[in-house]
Amino acid sequence: MRHAKSSWTDPSLSDFERPLNERGRRAAPFMGGVLKREGLIPDHIICSPANRTKETAELVQAAVELDLEIGNDARIYEATAGELIDVVSEMPETSSRALLIGHNPSSEQFLQIMTGAIEAMPTAALAVIDLEIGSWAEIAPGKGKLRRLFRPKEEMQ
Repeated sequence: MRHAKSSWTDPSLSDFERPLNERGRRAAPFMGGVLKREGLIPDHIICSPANRTKETAELVQAAVELDLEIGNDARIYEATAGELIDVVSEMPETSSRALLIGHNPSSEQFLQIMTGAIEAMPTAALAVIDLEIGSWAEIAPGKGKLRRLFRPKEEMQ
């Protein structure tokens, strides 16, 4: 998932510190509702430590009504697709459905390298990727299939 829409109203904040704007605060829980409606409840959530991704993760978690700790990994902020693969490869083996919340362009690049699909991932977009692996450590380019891409603008209609 890509983080929800962030605010640019305070020029004193660094990119890392920017919070969500009103649209983002509406879209993140809505997308959590999409996860719940579609039966795609994650058992592990990890995000970039940037404010907007942490806020997105918390709003999604609340909407899905999950009581689990949200992990964060500094590698997700400004990551390459390869770095996201490394992060996913370290998911706990007790997890069967993980939610990674990050940024662009790495979200789109990860989707493409894993599935071959070239798709736009606007803010709060959620790509559901089925991985053809036996353990997280086996993740590699081309090992995924895009099941569905949810974009808030399309889903909210």
